[in-house]
Amino acid sequence: MSGKLPIPKRREAALNASSSSNSSLSSADGMSADLASLFECPVCFDYVLPPILQCQSGHLVCSNCRSKLTCCPTCRGSLGNIRNLAMEKVASNVKFPCKHSSYGCNASLIYTDKTEHEDACEFRPYLCPCPGASCKWQGALELVMPHLMMSHKSITTLQGEDIVFLATDINLPGAVDWVMMQSCFNQHFMLVLEKQEKFDGHQQFFAIVQLIGSRKEAENYAYRLELNGHRRRLTWEAMPRSIHEGVASAILNSDCLVFDTSIAQLFADNGNLGINVTISCV
Repeated sequence: MSGKLPIPKRREAALNASSSSNSSLSSADGMSADLASLFECPVCFDYVLPPILQCQSGHLVCSNCRSKLTCCPTCRGSLGNIRNLAMEKVASNVKFPCKHSSYGCNASLIYTDKTEHEDACEFRPYLCPCPGASCKWQGALELVMPHLMMSHKSITTLQGEDIVFLATDINLPGAVDWVMMQSCFNQHFMLVLEKQEKFDGHQQFFAIVQLIGSRKEAENYAYRLELNGHRRRLTWEAMPRSIHEGVASAILNSDCLVFDTSIAQLFADNGNLGINVTISCV
């Protein structure tokens, strides 16, 4: 017998059902996107989310822009404090794109989940990781190292899994930061030693390693910091933090190598402190 076998009727029905389902999903996504566009702020083009206030003519503006305006940007009328309950009800049934969509995030979320997601979104732009710097740069992960090399040329980079991080003049008064880069395993790690003034002139040192990468990538590595001298040894081992997290929260929670000036003097040599740093894969 020649010719093609016919498709069984039940299979054909399944194909039609699948096609109809995909079409419905596509239609629903498109409808949600169309509805989301109704919530665009006319000033910053971010989304106007509940609680939603309108001017007397019904025009909307987001809360961030509203606090900076004296009149409605659309009709120049009074902004007032009129709640738009209908739009708030619509907003609860709309999925909004993550604000980091231009960096590659494809998530669509209800407005109550949006802020929490965006705060932890792996696609959000990276900030300049230099501690204590007034640098306001931010951008994609692959641009962090070029930024550091161009704008922070004083940072030294050492190659290898085991290096010595030498902090000079640790007796300098006030808050001071020492920063160095370590390259190994085709990754870049930033070593930070920070001295802070605490209370009554008491000073503390905080040493930590962070990866120029995401939290997920950081889970593949471990680091060890070690102070040696005069038959003494002080060691700290941990997983490096991602530069997405930064070092501020780790220092606040003492989740790093912490020691005071009296300990520092036990290991210092002529005012310079050497910290052995070892990076390993886990």
